[in-house]
Amino acid sequence: MADQARRSGINWAGLAVLLALLVVWEASVRFGLIAFEFVPAPSSIAAGAIRLSREGILFTDLLHTLMSIAMGWGIAMVIGISIGLLLGFSSIARKFGLASVEILRPMPGIAFAPLGLLLFGFSLQTELVVTVLPTIWPVMINTMGGVANIHPRLTDVGQTLRLSPTEIVRHLLLPAALPSIIVGARISLSLALVMAIVAEIVGNPAGLGYGIVREQQAMNPDLMFAYIAVVGILGIVLNAGVLAVTTVLWPASTRSMA
Repeated sequence: MADQARRSGINWAGLAVLLALLVVWEASVRFGLIAFEFVPAPSSIAAGAIRLSREGILFTDLLHTLMSIAMGWGIAMVIGISIGLLLGFSSIARKFGLASVEILRPMPGIAFAPLGLLLFGFSLQTELVVTVLPTIWPVMINTMGGVANIHPRLTDVGQTLRLSPTEIVRHLLLPAALPSIIVGARISLSLALVMAIVAEIVGNPAGLGYGIVREQQAMNPDLMFAYIAVVGILGIVLNAGVLAVTTVLWPASTRSMA
């Protein structure tokens, strides 16, 4: 049974615990055990999500957030992998560039929100500024570490096979570093979701993040919690999607990553 559950990829035990928590939450609200006035029952939250879906508001907000995440994550992947490869392959680049990376990396992305607002106002550009900058670092650091930890003999093998430097990088070094790059990509995607929601809350009145604030200000706790639930589900779906794509395209790398 345990082997079948692992092969199916579904954590049934975790789902059972989640269902039990929802049942306890529902019962606590219905019987007045939760004293907070604006904590709705899960059934009310589900009804609110259905209402938002029927009105089309939820789909519009979800589409905006997905577009922001895709753009921000895509930009971060290109920049992060490019710089990570440079730092990983070149000791000179590490010598002169690593200090700058270590200084910039701890800076929270939300600190750039005032800069984005000053330059672009309440817009998608501001959202991308807040999303991209902190999302670069996980994929950059993992790419650099994956390349730097490749055994030097792998390059010797390529030279023995009379491969060109470009072919060595493409056919030997990059596949060897791919598990680390995939890990960085998954972390960056989760961070892109978080920062996109934060940016929508403070810097761009659109998307799921703004939906949370809008319903909170309108005193609609069921709809506010519905937006929060959708954000959580979206995070699970995005992570599962990346894992599924990498499993199909690079199964060996995914197995070594597990």
